[in-house]
Amino acid sequence: MPRNTKFLRSLTASGTPLVTALTGLFMVAGCATVDAQQHPAPAPVSPGIIPHARTAPAAHDDGSGLTADVFYRLLLGDVALQRGETSLAARAYFEAARETRDPRIARRATEVALAARMRGLAQESAKLWEALDPAAERPKQVMAALAAGPGGKSFDAAIDGDVKARLEKLIADAALSERGNGEVFLQLNRLFGESYDRRQAFELVRELAKPYPNSPEAHFAIALAAYSGGVAENSPENVALEEIDRALELKPDWERAALLKAELLARRKPDDATAFLASFVDAHPDARASAGALAQFYIEQKRYAEARAVFQRAWNRDRNAREFEFGVAVISMQMKDWDTAESLFRDLKRANYGDNGAVELYLAQIADENGRFQEAIERYRAVPEGERAWIAKLRIAAMMGKLGNVADARRYLADLPAVTIEQRVQVSQAEAQLLREVNDLAGAYAVLVAALNAHPDSPELLYDTAMIAEKLDRIDDAESRLRRVVELKPDDAQSLNALGYTLVDRTPRVAEGFALIERAYKLSPDDPFILDSMGWALFRLGRYAEAETYLVRAMKERPDAEIAAHLGEILWAKGEHERAKEIWQTQLKTSPDNPVLLETVRRLAR
Repeated sequence: MPRNTKFLRSLTASGTPLVTALTGLFMVAGCATVDAQQHPAPAPVSPGIIPHARTAPAAHDDGSGLTADVFYRLLLGDVALQRGETSLAARAYFEAARETRDPRIARRATEVALAARMRGLAQESAKLWEALDPAAERPKQVMAALAAGPGGKSFDAAIDGDVKARLEKLIADAALSERGNGEVFLQLNRLFGESYDRRQAFELVRELAKPYPNSPEAHFAIALAAYSGGVAENSPENVALEEIDRALELKPDWERAALLKAELLARRKPDDATAFLASFVDAHPDARASAGALAQFYIEQKRYAEARAVFQRAWNRDRNAREFEFGVAVISMQMKDWDTAESLFRDLKRANYGDNGAVELYLAQIADENGRFQEAIERYRAVPEGERAWIAKLRIAAMMGKLGNVADARRYLADLPAVTIEQRVQVSQAEAQLLREVNDLAGAYAVLVAALNAHPDSPELLYDTAMIAEKLDRIDDAESRLRRVVELKPDDAQSLNALGYTLVDRTPRVAEGFALIERAYKLSPDDPFILDSMGWALFRLGRYAEAETYLVRAMKERPDAEIAAHLGEILWAKGEHERAKEIWQTQLKTSPDNPVLLETVRRLAR
């Protein structure tokens, strides 16, 4: 089933996946899963920089000698390194070292440049390092290796050095310190980036951990190295699970290890991960990150009531933890528990919680969803300037249309300061949607065609124009525009589905359409509209039993009038008339005016 949902999803939170809507919550609450917290950083940092693995030192320990420019460059280097942008980081550190004349920063610049395979910058940084610290041996070794020419073993030697020996000493020295070597083991995997083969890194971590069998952090490091792809056996999770289980035996309340175990289990069977996290949170009710991860698993499984209960318990334990209140509010919206959601968002607004405009936008959408269109307009107007303000402005036009003021809404859209191409396209889409909702399909088509004259290869405009063209029985037009979308975006599941469904439903080329829908299904196997299209295509091919399976799945994912129409028609064709009528009547209670459902019922159940 093709649906004109792309534009609407971009404008409403109700069309946004709930996991995405709560991403900021998990990050604020420290509830991101282990992939975000403990997975090796993408930056290919050389093991040579281990003594300064965390941050580049300031020119003066108290920071008093740092100019704003140097501080900015050091910050830029650290952020770039965290994001895996080693080339940018190396240049930032080099410029900071050149200005501060600090040998420690020059060392940092050298090692990062080596890790990034930036020969020229590595050479410059090493020369600066040697000039600033003539007694240091390392810059001389680096320059000698680089002078030997590109591509040889000497260059790798400049990066690797005597890695194992240096790490062994570092771990042993840390073990004798007051804090112990646990933190070193936790940082080990971060030090092996793209410059290290994952298997090689795993073997090295395992060797380094051997002398410390009673260290939970050592077992964690091995598990993480195996999880990262360093074990080539058929089931690398087994190695990782064995090690993380040992870590948890030694340190049963260790939340970081619990999160890694949950992610390992989720690779094989998400239900096992959920069950483990649920038991861990029950045993450790103050484990906030685990509670957030558990809620995320529930959300991914569409177990919204359980996810909300997790957040509610966490919020009950700490009423200052507004991130959990926000989670309860967002999930309540997903569950269409509007009263609860509105009450919580009002409380969050009073507490001045949330990113710029987030709470205000949710409050506006609640009024929108409940038909309080004038109130929704006022709430959308209250969304402060920022990334959400543009969405709010477009929704104001939609609300004006709902109130019957289509002409005013069109003038309002014409006056919007659409600066970018994307914004101009969205304004045209919004205007066309206004006309479509009052059944002025010809007017909507004209608006979109005019917009396409200005932006002929906009996938969004092509798609929307095709949807209107199909409604106007311009099937050739719809097909040609959808084929162009597929050319522009060959892996876009919605466009493949729309083209395939159009061929199945409106032409004799059912087999050709089914092949396109199958491609869409492989890309997005849980999308209810694609499941519906699969079922309808199989029905048109005479494969009723298979068709019913897909349509039952589609209805489970999203109870919908058109899906109900299709499922009922298949059941009718199979002779299950009473069951078909039951499905139709149930859906008519919530969608009494849906034209597809009404046409199906009138045609078959007269």
